[in-house]
Amino acid sequence: MKWTLHCSVCGSKDHPADALTCASCGIWGILEVEASGLGPDQNALGMERYLPMLPIPEGAALPAILVGNTPVCEAPRLADKLGLSRLRLKDEGRNPSGSLKDRASWMGAVHAQGRTVACASTGNAASSLAVMCATLGEKAVIFVPERAPAPKIAQLQVFGARVFRVKGSYDDAYELCAQAIDHFGWYPRSAAINPYMVEGKKTCGLELGEIEAADWVAISVGDGCTVAGIWKGLVEMHQLGILSRLPRILGVQALRAKAVYKEWRGKGDAGPARPPRHALARTMADSISVGIPRNWRRAVRAIDESGGRMVCVSDAAIQEAMRQCARLGGVYAEPAAAAAVAGLADVEVEGSAIAVVSGSGLKDVAGAQKAGGAPTDVPADLGALLERMNA
Repeated sequence: MKWTLHCSVCGSKDHPADALTCASCGIWGILEVEASGLGPDQNALGMERYLPMLPIPEGAALPAILVGNTPVCEAPRLADKLGLSRLRLKDEGRNPSGSLKDRASWMGAVHAQGRTVACASTGNAASSLAVMCATLGEKAVIFVPERAPAPKIAQLQVFGARVFRVKGSYDDAYELCAQAIDHFGWYPRSAAINPYMVEGKKTCGLELGEIEAADWVAISVGDGCTVAGIWKGLVEMHQLGILSRLPRILGVQALRAKAVYKEWRGKGDAGPARPPRHALARTMADSISVGIPRNWRRAVRAIDESGGRMVCVSDAAIQEAMRQCARLGGVYAEPAAAAAVAGLADVEVEGSAIAVVSGSGLKDVAGAQKAGGAPTDVPADLGALLERMNA
């Protein structure tokens, strides 16, 4: 497959294949892949099913594990609770490392071609990168903020990544990682600026494009690249005639991490490249706790092109959505993943919907403990048990 890169700000084309940002627009001139691919490979599964639609270097080694092909679960009880005619949950927690970000890391490990790969992450992108690099024998260097959940860090270390825990926020970890990449010449896995990572996330949209269409697709939003990638995949499947109609996108941000939402409300900036309005991000949904999103333009454009909207939800609403996902939908969602369902609960959305549950609840046990509550302690005595049960 042949492809070119164009700038999301000025529209310039034919950038070098290894470029990350536009030379004219600078760091905020995020590049996008432009190609005319074929349809899915009907004889393959997971990411390899979409090789004819992905910008993969010729002869590149591929990870020998199945990424993608995640189930779409019917959730009729949760649909009734939310006032929807139908609700399906796209369970991305079934990926090898437990999150949708395996799709981007699959692309990163493939494009690295044996180089050391680095990224900054609150946990999910990092753990997915560690898994993919391990399968290909590549080195992974990870920068996490000090508040990253312990289970996610443990996953990194088990898979052999070099982990640096940065004293500060995700944005602090991101800046240090960027400096280290420039200094050592490592391959950047960051989906915030690397156009090929968004192509990996696109495969979630490609998979959604092969099932019965919904009126809405709800997606949690942090940096903006996931919603941009999923929308691109849906559009490509619609252009191929495989998806009968396009859904509207419901982009969901945490109330205390809503920089992309601010841009959507203000309809972005049509002028020169600039960073979004800065907002201190302090939500329990660590995977979308981003104060300075890099890919906000593509996110805003995707939501507007779909005729959709954005909404912000509180941490309390996210906790409630974690309970509803599990108890009414049978899917164990981490806080950032449950935010998509919280968004559906927050606004009046009619018809059918698919919520992209982007990561497993096992990724953030502390968050699950807050949502689920504590067990009831009893002595090994039936009388005491009956007393507690009647309390």
